[in-house]
Amino acid sequence: MSANPSRSLKLRKLLFIALLVLICAVVAYWLAQENQPWLVPEEYKGLKNPLPASPSNLNAAREIYFDQCVQCHGERGRGDGPQAKSNYPLPADLTDPKLLRNVTDGEIFYQISQGRRPMPSFKNRLTQDQRWQLVLLVRSFSQPASPGSTPAAPTPSRLPAEK
Repeated sequence: MSANPSRSLKLRKLLFIALLVLICAVVAYWLAQENQPWLVPEEYKGLKNPLPASPSNLNAAREIYFDQCVQCHGERGRGDGPQAKSNYPLPADLTDPKLLRNVTDGEIFYQISQGRRPMPSFKNRLTQDQRWQLVLLVRSFSQPASPGSTPAAPTPSRLPAEK
């Protein structure tokens, strides 16, 4: 009788270890998938922004940004918004010129449109023009500011009210 409970205990331990290994493998796979580079379809890579970088387009983009993006990407696009640290992967620092140097407008448009966990898709939330306006704003975050101007900086009246 003592051999049977021992076999049962060994079997349970083996099953527990196998389950633990499986859970770890799934988590590791999930984390590896989340931190992969964006896979942008070729047809988006060559797209050019049809909108000019006019003050009206940038102002419209700022309003959208402060409504939809500032929580994670931060007021100035540094990826330091109040909800940023609760996301994995962390939001991109849009002020980093190296990050955007080799990315086309079409690729940024695709990323905004499609989203990728934890960033939501904006394809059905925003119009095509609104997404292109955001591309202009994203580009402005990584541009050196001219003296006396802060193109991506918010005005205090534009900040969302605390809830």
